[in-house]
Amino acid sequence: MLPLLLALAADAAPVLRMNDISVVGTHNSYKQAMALATMAKLRAADPKAADTLDYSHRPLAEQLDAGARQLEIDVNYDPEGGHYAAGSADPKLAMPGFKVLHIPGIDNGTSCTLLTDCLKQILAWSDTHPRHVPILLMFNAKDEQNAKRGGIDALPFTEAAYDALDAEIRAVLPAGKIITPDEVQGRYPTLREAVLAHNWPTLEKARGRFLFALDEPPAKVAVYRGKRRSLEGRVSFINTDEQSPAAAYLTLNHPIEDQDRIRRDVAAGFIVRTRADANTVEARANDTHPRDAAFASGAQYVSTDYLWPDPRLGTDYSVRLPGGGPARCNPVRAPKGCADTTMEAAK
Repeated sequence: MLPLLLALAADAAPVLRMNDISVVGTHNSYKQAMALATMAKLRAADPKAADTLDYSHRPLAEQLDAGARQLEIDVNYDPEGGHYAAGSADPKLAMPGFKVLHIPGIDNGTSCTLLTDCLKQILAWSDTHPRHVPILLMFNAKDEQNAKRGGIDALPFTEAAYDALDAEIRAVLPAGKIITPDEVQGRYPTLREAVLAHNWPTLEKARGRFLFALDEPPAKVAVYRGKRRSLEGRVSFINTDEQSPAAAYLTLNHPIEDQDRIRRDVAAGFIVRTRADANTVEARANDTHPRDAAFASGAQYVSTDYLWPDPRLGTDYSVRLPGGGPARCNPVRAPKGCADTTMEAAK
C-alpha cells in the first residue's frame, strides 16, 4: 500500500502559486489611433515622435479573448468633470471621474473614455470566463503638463486623487475580485516578507481575479503609499525596489539588459512586468530579440503593442506565448510537474 500511495503522491499535480505563471499583455491597452490630421501634423514636425505614437489596440474584450492577461490603463484625475473636454465632442469627458487618455488634447483616442467603463468591460469579460488566470491591471497616473505642446495640462495626483482612484476601482469591482496587498501580506510584518515567504495566493484561489499595480517612479508611488509600513488598505501594488517593505511587484522594462535581475527577482518570489517592444521600434525592424529575452527572463507579465501584426509595417512582428495559449508555466520558477495545458481551464 505504501508504494502505491507514494506513486500517487508523485503523480499529483503540483500546487501552483499565482506567480508561477507567465503571460502576455498589452501596453496602453485602451489606445486608439490618433486623428489623421493630428498625426499628419506631428509627422511633418517630428517623424520619430510620430512613429512612437503610431499604434493602436483592438477593444479590451477582444484582447482578452486573444489571450492578453495584462492590460495597461492611463488614468487622468478629473473630480469635477470637463477638465479634459476642450476641443472634443465626447460627452463623457464632461462627466466627473477618471479619464483614460494617453496625452490629453493630443492623443485622445480611447476605447473607454471613463475608467469605470474600462473596468466594467473587463469585469464583464471576467464574469463569463471565471477560470482565467489572474489579470494584471497596470495604471499610469498621468500628470504631464501638455499645454506647451498643444494639449491639456493634467491635474496632479495628490493623496486625495489616489484615494479617489482606489474608491472608483472598488465601486466597480467586487472585493472578492481584487487581489490586494493586504491579502498577500497576511500575517507577515511587511509585504516584502510575505512575498519572500511565497505567500502569494495559489493559482486556484487567484483564478477569475485581478491585481492592480501603480507603475510610477519613487516620488509618485511614495504619495500613494503615504505613511504606511507596506500598502495597508490600498488596492494597488507599487513599482518599487526589492528592499522596500512594500516590495512585491517590479516594472523592469529592459529584458535584455535586466535579464539577470528579472530572473533573480522572479525566483525570489516577486512579480515582474517587462516589455517585448516599445515605441514601435521592434515591430518596424522585426526585431524579436527583446521579445525572446522577455520570455526567457521569467517575467510573469510580458507587455506588447503587437498582440497582432500591424500590416502597415510590412513585417509579421507580433507577441504571443510560445505554444499559443493564454498562460504557461513560468520558465524560472514553476515547480516540477507543471503543465501548460492546466494553466487556464475551460470556462
